[in-house]
Amino acid sequence: MSTQDYSDIQQATEQQAQETAEAQGQPEANAELSIETLQAQLATLATAYESAKEQSLRAQADAQNARRRAEQDVEKAHKFGLEKMVNDLLPVVDNLERALASIDPANEAFAAFIEGIQLTHKSFVDALLRHQVAVVNPEGEPFDPNLHQAVSAVPNPDVEPNTVLNCFQKGYTLHGRLVRPAMVVVSKAP
Repeated sequence: MSTQDYSDIQQATEQQAQETAEAQGQPEANAELSIETLQAQLATLATAYESAKEQSLRAQADAQNARRRAEQDVEKAHKFGLEKMVNDLLPVVDNLERALASIDPANEAFAAFIEGIQLTHKSFVDALLRHQVAVVNPEGEPFDPNLHQAVSAVPNPDVEPNTVLNCFQKGYTLHGRLVRPAMVVVSKAP
């Protein structure tokens, strides 16, 4: 082997060693870049995760609120679904009461008739009570505009002003909600 060949081999070996050293130095630089890149990606993913988690929690809360609202709507529909029917039946109760008021109870010829109307009226009112329909008959009580409708005001020194003197037509509530106000005459100061 000539000196020239030996020198070429040595030079090639040194060059290869230098390239290997550079290649080994590059991964360290690449590793540093990769760590920084990975940290940035990790921060981005953490932010995206928090955002997705927050959106998920909001969606769950919205779903729960919608479910609760739907349950309340069903409950209200169940409770107050009878309101229209109750409004249609109240004139029947009024007419039974008017029939009883118009018949002379002293007349023996109408005794069976009166008893029949009374029993019909009682069973009708009892049926309404079973369905949470309550009577508002405020005679002698203070006037309440939430439950009563004043037809007129009459001066009366014997009672305090705004006291219900007479009830022309009874009012009714369904589960505590006013279906029909009581039509009343109230007192006023003389």
